[in-house]
Amino acid sequence: MTGSVYRVPFEVGFAHYDAPPPDHLDDVDSLLAADRARFCNRLSAWIEVEDGRVVDHGHDGSGAIGSTTVRLGPKDLTFAAMALPDRRRAEPIGDTAVRFEQTAGGRTGVPAPRRVSHPPYLQYLAPTAWTTLALTLHADGRREMELVGASPFPRHWVYDAEGRLTSKSATIDYPRWSTEAFGRHTPWGDTDSPAFVSEVESALERELSVRIMRSGTTPQSRRLEAGERLTTQGEAADELYLLLDGMLAVDVDGETLAEIGPGAVLGERAVLESGRRTASLTALTACRVAVAARDAIDVDALRELSAGHRREDAPPEG
Repeated sequence: MTGSVYRVPFEVGFAHYDAPPPDHLDDVDSLLAADRARFCNRLSAWIEVEDGRVVDHGHDGSGAIGSTTVRLGPKDLTFAAMALPDRRRAEPIGDTAVRFEQTAGGRTGVPAPRRVSHPPYLQYLAPTAWTTLALTLHADGRREMELVGASPFPRHWVYDAEGRLTSKSATIDYPRWSTEAFGRHTPWGDTDSPAFVSEVESALERELSVRIMRSGTTPQSRRLEAGERLTTQGEAADELYLLLDGMLAVDVDGETLAEIGPGAVLGERAVLESGRRTASLTALTACRVAVAARDAIDVDALRELSAGHRREDAPPEG
């Protein structure tokens, strides 16, 4: 039985807002060549089944890493990256499933002189970026995908076997990545970082996020600590929000209806309807939010966005 392939390219920004990746990924090599992704981790595996039991299995796929181009004044400078050896493991689960893991990544190309908190205390080479993927294949045809570990920066995006964007890492931490992610403080040493994963935003939200960040007027930025409220249900307001990083809980009448991750555009119902917040938004992690004026997005787009955000109107699960 042929297993699944899923990939994790990522976005990286040099003092600018990178466009989100495509909803569907057909050719990751073209993204690497176009400098729209820094690396990818392709995990492919298979199992052979007889009479409901796994009798053989194999591991395929590999990581790939591209160069990084930086504009300095009128010139573009391209820096080659250094891939590290892929790390693989396959673990049978009884006689009916196999769990495959693969870590791939390497050092990004741009030199980054910085002070670090442990030897050698001054680091010149770029930090290491990676993902650790897991894929479990069952004899009955089921498959389970996980992003189980990742470098704390940049954002990592997950695609399924059909090339559909399914999830992404919810938080990024550039300071920790730049000062810790090298040498033994990586999976090639003795450390991996667990990944906090969120569902992807809608295609409309991805389009609107680019409009907000590239509207010609730089939006204000807010930072929230875990537990801090962004909005309170019933308060008067007319601002829109773009969640840049972290996770927020959506509460209506004291009941948590959803948890949302980066890329979500929020606050449109207060703009369109009563001018009051219809839900409370509370930070589950440290968050970074862009604050946009109500005219940053046209009314028709806001109405379409609002139709997809009526979580309190949805029937209860179960």
